[in-house]
Amino acid sequence: MSDTLADKSQMDPSKRTWLIATGCAGTVGGVAAAIPFVSSFQPSEKAKAAGAAVEVDISALKPGEKVTVEWRGKPVWIVKRTPEQLATLKKVEGELADPKSERKPSELTPEYARNEHRSIKPEVLVAVGICTHLGCSPSDKFQAGPQPSLPDDWQGGFLCPCHGSTFDMAGRVFKNKPAPDNLEVPPHMYLSDSKLLIGEDKKA
Repeated sequence: MSDTLADKSQMDPSKRTWLIATGCAGTVGGVAAAIPFVSSFQPSEKAKAAGAAVEVDISALKPGEKVTVEWRGKPVWIVKRTPEQLATLKKVEGELADPKSERKPSELTPEYARNEHRSIKPEVLVAVGICTHLGCSPSDKFQAGPQPSLPDDWQGGFLCPCHGSTFDMAGRVFKNKPAPDNLEVPPHMYLSDSKLLIGEDKKA
């Protein structure tokens, strides 16, 4: 009996050590896995400086492509829409909750973007890539046609995978979706035909 108890007393510390080591390894692994995601959304040094504006060269952006930049810690999408994608904007108007961006216009849509394409230049969309429901980041679903989680007559746009909100190619939310508003259009202006300034829209 005493030998058995002695064996147990010898095993317990090693078992505890093994459990602690395993738990620590799992914790370190979890932290390491989280680092790339967290760091990818950390504001740049320029953005940290009082929400400084961000200059973007879009000369290499081709029709149908999207580039993401960071402004005030938010992902900002710049999409160069094709003529076909622009043509879909009129087709889906009747299915949208706020096709003319009349809800919260001062907060979400600057005056120069309160139009069908929600942009200064029709072909270039500039929008904050954060769903207005719970702050998730929607996915690109530019391809038209039937797809998982999308209607059979899908014309292209964005899908928030968290709760199923859908947005057209101008970032306008469809009816009867969890997201209450269209995607935000940040203040921006063109410095030249190929250079955008995100975060400012008034020339000094």
